[in-house]
Amino acid sequence: MKLNVSEPVKPATMHYKETIMKKWISKFGLVGMMSLLLFGFSTTGMATEAVAANDALWQTTIVADMHGDHAEMPVAEAAVAEEEPTLSAGDTAWMIVATILVLVMAIPGLALFYGGLVRSKNMLSVLMQVFVTFSLMSVLWVVLGYSLAFSEGNAYVGDLSLAFLKGITSEGISGTIPEYVFVTFQLTFFALTPALIVGAFAERIKFSSLLVFLTGWALLVYAPICHMVWGGGLISSWGAIDFAGGTVVHINAGIAALVGAIVIGKRIGYGKEAMAPHNLPMTMIGASLLWAGWFGFNVGSELAADGTAGLVMINTQVATAAAVLGWVVMEWVSKGKPSMLGGASGAISGLVAITPACAVVGPLGAIVLGFIAAIIAYWACTSLKTALGYDDSLDVFGIHGVAGIVGALGLAVLMSADFGGVGYDEGITMMSQLWVQAKSVIFTIVWCGVISFILFKIINAIMGLRVSEEDERTGLDTTSHGETAYHS
Repeated sequence: MKLNVSEPVKPATMHYKETIMKKWISKFGLVGMMSLLLFGFSTTGMATEAVAANDALWQTTIVADMHGDHAEMPVAEAAVAEEEPTLSAGDTAWMIVATILVLVMAIPGLALFYGGLVRSKNMLSVLMQVFVTFSLMSVLWVVLGYSLAFSEGNAYVGDLSLAFLKGITSEGISGTIPEYVFVTFQLTFFALTPALIVGAFAERIKFSSLLVFLTGWALLVYAPICHMVWGGGLISSWGAIDFAGGTVVHINAGIAALVGAIVIGKRIGYGKEAMAPHNLPMTMIGASLLWAGWFGFNVGSELAADGTAGLVMINTQVATAAAVLGWVVMEWVSKGKPSMLGGASGAISGLVAITPACAVVGPLGAIVLGFIAAIIAYWACTSLKTALGYDDSLDVFGIHGVAGIVGALGLAVLMSADFGGVGYDEGITMMSQLWVQAKSVIFTIVWCGVISFILFKIINAIMGLRVSEEDERTGLDTTSHGETAYHS
C-alpha cells in the first residue's frame, strides 16, 4: 500500500525537543516491528510496501506533533483514508466463482428452461438464440458496453474512454478484486439480460433480426440504464435501491419483451391450437440451474465475501422457496391441481423479486416479498395476459417485468426495521423511499419501452422481424438452422 503523505521534513524543522523525538522514534519503532511481523507471511513486495507506508506515516505524524498534539490524529486518519485499493484473495476467488455461476444461469440454465417450454420443432432455435446472444453480447461488452455503462460520461450514459477496455490492465483493482474480474462479472449481466427477452417472441422471429435488435437494445437501453443505476448516473443520484438488477435486468427485459410481443404479433394458431411445452423435465432442470446460479447473480453483487453477502444468500433462498409455494397455492386454488411448470415459474418470479431487495430486507421480508411476487406474477401470466390479448410466448413480461416491479417497490416497505430490514438512512422515510423507487421504475419503463418500440419498427421496415408463415408452421429448427433436436 502507498500513502499520500506530506513533503519530507526539512533539516530546519528538526530542532524540536529531544524528548519528543525519542517518544516518536520509540512508538513507531514498535509499530514498524509489528508491521514486519504481520506481513512476514506475505510476499516480499507486500512487506516492502508495509515498511514504506510506516515510514511515511512516521514523517507525517512528526510534522503533526510539531504543530500541536491535537493535529496528530486527523493527519494520521487522512493518510489512512487515502490508501490505495488492496487486493483480497478471498473476495477475488469468490467473485470468479460468482461470475461462473451467472454464466451457467444463461448457458445452459436459461437455454434449457426456455427450450423445454417451446414446441419440439422450435427447441434448437431457442437454444441457438440464447447461446449466440450470450456470445455476441460478451464481445460487444468489451468493445463498447463496459465503457458506456461504467465510464464517467454524464448523468445518462458513459463515454467511450474505456472502449475495448482501454487503460485497464492486469494490475488494476476495483474495490478489492482485479478490475478484469469486475468487468467479466458485469459482462455476464450484460449478456444474460438480452437473452431473457428471447422468450417473449420465441417460435416466430427471424434469427438475423433478433441479433440486430438485441445489439441496438444492449447499447441504447441496457448500458444507459446500467450507468444511471450502478455507474453513478441519474437514478443513483435519486437514492434508488437496486442491489442486483431489478430495474437494470428484469424490468428492462420484461418491458422490451412486452413491446416485442405486441409489435411482432401472435404466433399462428395462438389461442386455437395446443402449444403446450414439449419437455417439462428439461424446464425443471433449467429452473434449478437458474436457482443455483442466481446466488452468483445476487450474492456476487456485493463484490465481497462478507456479512452482507451472507444476508443476500439467505434472502435469495427463502424468497425463492416462498414464491414456489405462493404460485403452487394459486394454481391449487384456481385450477384444482398444482403443476411442475407452476413451481418452476414461481421459483423464477421469487428470484426476480428478491434481486433488487436482497441486501436491504431481512429473511422475514424476503419470504413475504417472494410469496406476494409469485401471486401477482401468476395473475399477470394468466388474467392480465388474457385480458390484454398479447402473446408473450414464455411469459417474460409476466415474470421478469411484473415480479421485478414488485421487488423494486416492495423493498421500500420491507426494508423497514419493523420487518427485520436494514432500516432507512437518516432523513429517509418509507414513503420517500417508495416514491424514489417508483420514479426509477417509471423512468426505466418509459426509457426501455420507447427505445425498444423504435428499434423494432426500424428493423421491421428494413429487414422484417418475422419468419414466413410456412417457416413458422414447419418449425424454426429446420427452416432457420437446418437441423432438428430429435430424430425418430
